[in-house]
Amino acid sequence: QVQLVESGGGLVQAGGSLRLSCAASGRTFSSNAMGWFRQAPGKEREFVAGISWSGGSTYYADSVKGRFTISRDNAKNTVYLQMNSLKYEDTAVYYCAAHRLSYSGIRDSISEYDYWGQGTQVTVSS
Repeated sequence: QVQLVESGGGLVQAGGSLRLSCAASGRTFSSNAMGWFRQAPGKEREFVAGISWSGGSTYYADSVKGRFTISRDNAKNTVYLQMNSLKYEDTAVYYCAAHRLSYSGIRDSISEYDYWGQGTQVTVSS
């Protein structure tokens, strides 16, 4: 059974940092682009950051650029999201996802990701 499991969420004060992890099991995603998305209450799920299959390219939503860093360790089948200078508006459930195609470029469209984790809550207090 293919699973993506996020961890590392929690409650943090504005200006603080968190590091999210996404561990894959059941198959390897070393040839798939990976993405982080988030969904705040009452809002649609949105793209946050993406990383190419090799880790050589990354792409960020404007709202997090310069504050968040996505990385991956293919040997561990794990993707990370380092979040610094957190703001109240970063509060959301964060999901990792694997792109449906191997060796594709980074995509920010939710519909192109076939595998999703269950999400981890990030709450930033103001």
